[in-house]
Amino acid sequence: MATIQGVTGKQYTQATPGYVDQKYQYATSTHGVDHDMNPALIVEPRDKNDIAKVLQYARDKKLAVATRTGGHQYSGASSTSAPNIQLDLNTTFQGLDDRVIFEKGDKTFLRTSVSWSLGEFNAFLGKNHVFLPHGQCTHVHLGGHVQTGGYGQLGRSFGLLGDYVLSLEIVDYDGNIKEINKSNNPELFYAFLGGSPGNLGVLTHVTFEVNRDEDYQGSRGMKVLHLYKESTLKRLLNILAEMSDNPNFPRNYDFCVSVLSSSCRLSDLWHKPGLDEKMQREHPELYGKNGLIFWPRSIIVYAQWVPFSPNDVYDPKWFEQFSENCFDLEMLGPQPMSTLTAKWIFTNIREFEHPYVKRTYATKSTTLVQDGWVDWVAGRIDTLVGPDDNGLWLSAQLQYFGGKLSKFTTNANNGTSYSWRDSTLVCTLDCFYDEKDPDAVIRANDWQRGNDEGGVGPNGVFSKQDRRLLWGSYGSYDLDSVSMCYYEDREKYERLQRARAAADPYGTFTPNSFAVKRLT
Repeated sequence: MATIQGVTGKQYTQATPGYVDQKYQYATSTHGVDHDMNPALIVEPRDKNDIAKVLQYARDKKLAVATRTGGHQYSGASSTSAPNIQLDLNTTFQGLDDRVIFEKGDKTFLRTSVSWSLGEFNAFLGKNHVFLPHGQCTHVHLGGHVQTGGYGQLGRSFGLLGDYVLSLEIVDYDGNIKEINKSNNPELFYAFLGGSPGNLGVLTHVTFEVNRDEDYQGSRGMKVLHLYKESTLKRLLNILAEMSDNPNFPRNYDFCVSVLSSSCRLSDLWHKPGLDEKMQREHPELYGKNGLIFWPRSIIVYAQWVPFSPNDVYDPKWFEQFSENCFDLEMLGPQPMSTLTAKWIFTNIREFEHPYVKRTYATKSTTLVQDGWVDWVAGRIDTLVGPDDNGLWLSAQLQYFGGKLSKFTTNANNGTSYSWRDSTLVCTLDCFYDEKDPDAVIRANDWQRGNDEGGVGPNGVFSKQDRRLLWGSYGSYDLDSVSMCYYEDREKYERLQRARAAADPYGTFTPNSFAVKRLT
């Protein structure tokens, strides 16, 4: 395929040196072949005019365009196959005017491009003493993150990142540059935020209303590191389930439990100095051999409390229950929220350098304790992380989101289309496998099949309904065929189908099958 005349940014055909590196995304190791992540041309646009030229070229040639900012979509949906085109906005908009804080009346706002990573985004907010809820993976970029919600540690206390969006700047299918909001284009705004990421136009900039540190003084947090024991995991998950089962639990609290197999780089998640030395000194039998760092299986707790009124009183006992018999802990606070949010950031690109079989489940259950979910999920986790040298590695994250007072819940119906806002808990179970062992992928799939069959469905101990999230996609790559797993009902899905048809009349933004099907 030839390059596009008039585009000033870099272009890579499949014959260009460096093409293989440029096409790489998070999902390449797992779905590079079966989802054919091999675009005919990769374009790194220099500006919006370059984007417009690419879209006009694609329209005229009847090609499709996939857009990536960070390239972390689990199923590879931010990529495409030949003869289609990949737009890479990873570094396109990183000028001084591509992130600006401004005041209007008594409120503070941020206009930012999608080309910043969450690590860069968080650092900029912190320098300006403001904050927003967002995810924890530092290399994820804002484009896909805001379109899929922006789930993160502050989910209960402040909701999703996308809840704070005021306007979106896009380039449409004809190359027109537009700014849309709830007033001037409510249907496209609704569809962009939660509907069909990357399939409605090219998102370049977002304007948010931000939260100010000065309005939430006295916030506190805690990180706790446990060496893995199934009994410890059950105790912590029982606390999590009891909170999740209580519809009246106060909004002030956020709580998450992570479980990691051995060999994960814990220093990427635990930023406290001296941790390696402490492990080597206190547990040489677990640490490694011949001076080589080899971290053992671990459980990490993330806990946060935020005051919303003078009547909210800090209770140290709530935090103390997480640290019993822990290996290490870090008390955070009282400190500004923008400082606290930086503590939840993970600095690793991926948990393990292996392909994966992923699962992210959501539930609206308020009977997890009664239904025996704690023992069931702890047992499932232990079957994977318990054995040594089984060629499988786990990265699990279980987080409480629900309750009548949670902003994750109360922010529903705010002009966005993020699904399953009545969910109480989200459970991610990602199984990485040894690609050199032909049986490892079979074991990984068998393990996840057991999770599907025992956890989800009419007799499931976790959720009676198959609820999936676009940022944690798995299974069928044909979104239309599993649409009722990602969207609440047919009425909502058909509304998004109409928005897709209006925003993508030529199929320019349909680079693969993981897209809401356009009504024709």
